Amino acid sequence: MIRLAALALLLAAPALAANAPEDVATAHPEAQPYEQSVSDELYAQELDRTIAQLEPGRRVLAVFGANWCHDSRALAGWLVSEDFETLLREHFELVFVDVGSPQTGEGRNLDLAARYGVSDIDGTPNLLVIDGSGALVNTPESAKDWRNAASRSEESIYAVLQSYAGELGVSDAPAAKTAG
Repeated sequence: MIRLAALALLLAAPALAANAPEDVATAHPEAQPYEQSVSDELYAQELDRTIAQLEPGRRVLAVFGANWCHDSRALAGWLVSEDFETLLREHFELVFVDVGSPQTGEGRNLDLAARYGVSDIDGTPNLLVIDGSGALVNTPESAKDWRNAASRSEESIYAVLQSYAGELGVSDAPAAKTAG
């Protein structure tokens, strides 16, 4: 299911909770699954292996991001949250790929995204939806259109992912939040 990120999330969760102010509520969950210590070669092998092992009808969500980026952490937080669990379990395999700091010339794994037609990455995160044949399902433009992930609602992120997965029942979608 979730590759490379599970251990990082387990290790990061206590530190995140300990450092969060108790009186400040965040508008989105956060996670830090982008592992800088993993080699570029290992990231490429993991993505290749995940695509090769896809069951028919499933797709890979390859999230190219970085732990320093609040939008990358926000998107990762939603993707590993309970509200997205059913959608991901039924339709996707999730792979997080660290891209370093592409906007400062310190990017990494950019050639891996370019293999799927997503090049000239200058920000994070980038969300590539890849099918079992290794083809990019979304457009390169839409893959790079996640730099505002922390500002997006849970429902809007869910709807985009659902559009790449096919139809699910209404009961599977997260309930709309009402202003209190």
